[in-house]
Amino acid sequence: MPERHDDTPDTDQPDDTPRTEERGAGFKLAAFGAVVVVVLFAGYGIGRLNNSVETARSATPAADAHGHGPTASHDDSGAAPHVHNADGTVTQVAGSTAAAQSVGGLAVTSSGLTLRPETAIFTAGRAQPLRFKITAAGGAPVTTYAVVHDKPLHLVVVRRDLTGFQHLHPVMAPDGTWSIDLRLAQPGSYRAVADFTAIVGGQQTPTTLGVDLTVAGNYAPVALPAPVTEVTTDGFSVQYGGTPQTGTTQPVLMTVRGADGKPAELEPYLGAYGHLVVLREGDVGYVHVHPEPQPVDGAVKFWLAAPGPGRYRMFFDFQVAGKVHTVAFTAVVS
Repeated sequence: MPERHDDTPDTDQPDDTPRTEERGAGFKLAAFGAVVVVVLFAGYGIGRLNNSVETARSATPAADAHGHGPTASHDDSGAAPHVHNADGTVTQVAGSTAAAQSVGGLAVTSSGLTLRPETAIFTAGRAQPLRFKITAAGGAPVTTYAVVHDKPLHLVVVRRDLTGFQHLHPVMAPDGTWSIDLRLAQPGSYRAVADFTAIVGGQQTPTTLGVDLTVAGNYAPVALPAPVTEVTTDGFSVQYGGTPQTGTTQPVLMTVRGADGKPAELEPYLGAYGHLVVLREGDVGYVHVHPEPQPVDGAVKFWLAAPGPGRYRMFFDFQVAGKVHTVAFTAVVS
């Protein structure tokens, strides 16, 4: 609050015009000096503010064309791609340290949007239609979405013991109903996570929502596999390198080789040379990470800051000769 100045004249001072003029001149000089000091300090403060803003802009680039978060001028020195967070925001990190990425898919409602499935009960081993809507405040279905990584909505389904992973892309009807045939092989409780950017009232809202699906029967949970650095699938060998940590962004490298031991000719899949879905043991917390635009020394390079200590299952999707393959690794974060 500005200081209040009392300009009441001094009644003890006799009426003396010359002295009054001197006092006025002195006051003007003091006021001018005060203004100079204020301007200098203001300039100093503005300079610091401008420097802070420029630093922030450099560290956090502007949102991309889809409003789905910052984009990077990726290079081999450590530019980080975007990741999807629990509240729908997207984190980008320039440099080696950053706050841990948050997880999504833990709530059925977030950012004023709600995931509403028509049914959540399935029969083991039988394909059934999964239908759901995303509704805005007031219950109206959302019918407009931004296309992010070639699709308006990505759906991940996994059993709560982190087995039976599926990365799917439902189709939306004009009334906002999403549908896809879903086969859940074994009894148990599954988590379905919808990752999308809704457009409501002209505003883009990146959001990740989750809901439980149930398959009746005798549930036999499977223990999480021990960490390894190489797995095989469909004749391909995938090597994993990296040590995810909390509070610091670390590289995660996936190298794919064919049966002959030579690097596989990876193809872009959903706008990238690979996708990494990281799921946390215990609550099925979800993090979706995208890689550098091009392979780095033959490896698909991701950047990950673990949301917290615990055990994670990392599912890596890649495409060769028009076919998508998926491998999984266990990561332990202390």
